[in-house]
Amino acid sequence: MSAAAPRFALTVGLVSGLGILAAMAGLGWLMLPTNVATVLSALIGLALAAFVLGRLVGWSDRWMVIAIPLLWFLVFFLVPFFVLGRISLSEAIIARPPYSPLWETAPDGSIEILASLQNYAFILGDSLYRNAYLSSIQVAGISTIFALLIGYPIAYYIARAEEPKRSILLLMVILPFWTSFLLRVYAWIGFLRREGVINNILMWSGLIDEPLVMMQTPGAVYVGIVYTYLPFMILPLYATLVKLDGALLEAAGDLGASPMVTFFTITLPLSMPGIVAGSMLVFIPALGEYVIPALLGPSDMLMIGRTLWDEFFSSRDWPVASSVAIIMLILVVLPIMWLQSAQNRQEQR
Repeated sequence: MSAAAPRFALTVGLVSGLGILAAMAGLGWLMLPTNVATVLSALIGLALAAFVLGRLVGWSDRWMVIAIPLLWFLVFFLVPFFVLGRISLSEAIIARPPYSPLWETAPDGSIEILASLQNYAFILGDSLYRNAYLSSIQVAGISTIFALLIGYPIAYYIARAEEPKRSILLLMVILPFWTSFLLRVYAWIGFLRREGVINNILMWSGLIDEPLVMMQTPGAVYVGIVYTYLPFMILPLYATLVKLDGALLEAAGDLGASPMVTFFTITLPLSMPGIVAGSMLVFIPALGEYVIPALLGPSDMLMIGRTLWDEFFSSRDWPVASSVAIIMLILVVLPIMWLQSAQNRQEQR
């Protein structure tokens, strides 16, 4: 049998499977809501068409593997990004949709450009939005530092543990993901409120005479964010530390280095990729967090996520809200690009 036969059989099987799945979604046999089934059927059909087109054109298997993620990135990131950018250049109007067009055609056939950067100038010149950005960066940065200080020892201990203890510890880290994010945040309300678990234990033990005020405080926001995103810090650190060559640590010990010196000269520098990856995975979602500050934080706490919600749904000022989102995206992407280039230069050296 030639080498092309298994590949041909795999192609036929995959195409048939995708076609059957798309047909089942379109006909409603998967018991999904109509809108979900329509989107799923369209995505599967698009993936099927891309796969068949790639085979006909003769793309390599590497490009065939990358094609689906690239398509996903194009549809669900780049297209919404350009839509937001288009809305951010318009003006808010009372209509559907609630924003003006970017240009108008005059009766004489000339085109009048209505797009402008006035929304960005308004945001950069308004202290409310500047304070919201600064407050969000502060909360995300402090939460990332606490998550790193807590997550690094946990990841290090798991990486040095023996099987099957290591698998059990990893399962305990991943276990919170099996419950709803909103449910986990609501659980902290039961711990932090005046009649909650923490105050009841402290008063029962005689350490306090009256309940502590922990709900609706900035500290509650930090606790909620660190708890929620701590696994995102632990897992990249663990993936880096578990691959650390133990011979390097033994060699450092044989040369007379103390455990502290060994950690700061070998373990910590070699774990920097995990530190950077975990910090980004915590900092980025914490920067735009809305649910945790809304449920656990004070009502006057400025966060860019809450500002976005108010602009979109309360003020219905879509152009300003889109500008806020674009600026926040730039604040996130630029540091990531800088860190990536720094890492590439370090690897080249």
